Amino acid sequence: MQNYTLKQEQLAQFAKALGHPARIAVMQFLSQRSECYFGHIEEELPIAKATVSQHLSALKEAGLIQGTIEGNKVKYCINRQNWLLCQMLFEEFLGQPLVAKSADGCCS
Repeated sequence: MQNYTLKQEQLAQFAKALGHPARIAVMQFLSQRSECYFGHIEEELPIAKATVSQHLSALKEAGLIQGTIEGNKVKYCINRQNWLLCQMLFEEFLGQPLVAKSADGCCS
């Protein structure tokens, strides 16, 4: 069995959470605000209310957003600490130098 590093596990968790265009749209929407109520997010996306809830749950489970209940409304914002961690992990991963092509031209 393969043992993965903590960084690999965290990066995979963030990548999975960001692996849907609706979740990318939510993160872009929230990045432009300090906080936002569910209703505003729902109005922004062209999908059903229940589907918005599922996407918010996936982002919350990954730790990319957090929510607080205020009366009968839920307010969401980006979890800044985890967002910075996500950013650092992706930069580290995508910034890896590639090995030169092999002599036989494989995957050229």
